[in-house]
Amino acid sequence: MNRNGKLLWTLLSVLLFVVAGRALACTSFIVSGKATKDGRPFIFKNRDTGDQNNVVVDVQGERYRYMGLAASWDKKPVEIWGGHNEAGFAIINTAAYNMNGCEGRDTDNDGKLMRRALEVCRTLADFEHLLDTLSRPLDLNSNFGVLDSEGGCAYYETGNYSYVKFDANDPQEAPDGYLVRTNHGMTGCRDIDRGVERYMAISDFMAEAHRKGNFDCEFLIANVPRYLTHGLTKQNLYDQLPKDENDTRFVHFLEFIPRYITSSALLVQGVKPGETSSHTISWTNIGWPCASVAIPLVLEEDVPLPSIVQRGENDKSWLCNKSIEQKKKVFSLKRGNVRDYIDLSKLVNAAGTGIVQRIMPLEREVFSHARETLKKVRKGKDGPQALRTYYEWVDEYLMEHYPSD
Repeated sequence: MNRNGKLLWTLLSVLLFVVAGRALACTSFIVSGKATKDGRPFIFKNRDTGDQNNVVVDVQGERYRYMGLAASWDKKPVEIWGGHNEAGFAIINTAAYNMNGCEGRDTDNDGKLMRRALEVCRTLADFEHLLDTLSRPLDLNSNFGVLDSEGGCAYYETGNYSYVKFDANDPQEAPDGYLVRTNHGMTGCRDIDRGVERYMAISDFMAEAHRKGNFDCEFLIANVPRYLTHGLTKQNLYDQLPKDENDTRFVHFLEFIPRYITSSALLVQGVKPGETSSHTISWTNIGWPCASVAIPLVLEEDVPLPSIVQRGENDKSWLCNKSIEQKKKVFSLKRGNVRDYIDLSKLVNAAGTGIVQRIMPLEREVFSHARETLKKVRKGKDGPQALRTYYEWVDEYLMEHYPSD
C-alpha cells in the first residue's frame, strides 16, 4: 500500500471509530425501591443507536416470556435492547467502552446477552450465574442495569473476563438510592471516559429530582428523554425559545441527552414485596422520544400489545415511523453536519406549538387512562380485560390525535 493509501486507511479507521462511538451510546439510571415514591424500583435507558427503526416484541423464551425493544430488521429477534420478563426480571444496558483497557473498543454481544437473560433469569443471582458461566472472552464492554421482583436493583460493569456489581440498595455505593451511567464504567480505564456531558446532565437532573421528591416513573419517563439542558455548558434551550414554529432558529445540538441517534426510551418499573412479579411494567417510548409517546406495557397472556408499537407495515412500528417523520422537521438542514444542529422552533417555542409541546398533552392523556387500568391489573380484578381495553384505546387515540402535519 502506498503512502496515500495508508493515509486514507488511517483516516477511514479514525472516522469509523468516531461514528461507532457516536452511534452506540446511551444514558441510564437505576433507582432502588427504597428511594421511589411508591416503593417500586425502576431502571431507565435512553437508547442511542444507528438503528432508528425499533419495535416492541412479545416473545416466549426458553424459560420465560418477555417483552423488549428490538431493531425492526431483527425478526427472530436475536438481540434485545431492554425489556422485562414474566418473572419480574428486567435489564437495560449502555456501552461502556473502557472496561477492557484503554483501547476504547466496542463489542457485539450486549443485545444477545440481554435476550438470553430475559429468557432464563428470574433474579440478580441468576444473572450473575449467567455471566459466570458464559465462555470467555464475553465480547462485552458494557454497563448492565438489572432489577428483579425481590427488590434487587444493580449495575454490572462488564468486560470480556469479569464484572463489578454496583448495588442501588447499598447505602455505601448509592447513598441516595440511585446510580447513573452513560458510556464509561467507574472501574474501567478512566482516561477514555465517554458520554461525559450526558453523565453530567443526568447526574444534575436526578439530583434535582431526588431533592424535590420526583422519583416517580411518570415524571421521569416524560422528562428525562426531553431534557434540554446541556450537562457541561448548562445551556438550557428553553431559555432561548423562538416565537413560534415559523421563527426558524438553528442551534448546536450535540451531547444533550436527546440526540439525533436516540431511538427509544424505556423505564421498567418493578414490583413491591408481595406483589405479583408479572405486574412489572415497561413504560416504553418507541421512536425519537421528543416526538413520540411513552406507553405503559404489561405482559398478559392472550392480550396483544398495542399494534402501534409492534412490527406492522414494512416490518416497522407505526408510532416509531411517525416520530421519525417529525424528527426530520427538527433536523432539517440538508448540507453540512446536519445531525449536529436542530431548528429549535420546530422542537419547542414560545407559542407552545413545537413537537414536544404537542406530544406531551397526548402522553399525559395516555398516562391518565393508564392509572385506573394499572390499579385493576395490580389488584388482579378484571386485569386482563382492562388491559385489553386500554391497549385498544391507546391504538385508536394516538392514531387519531398524533400530529399529522
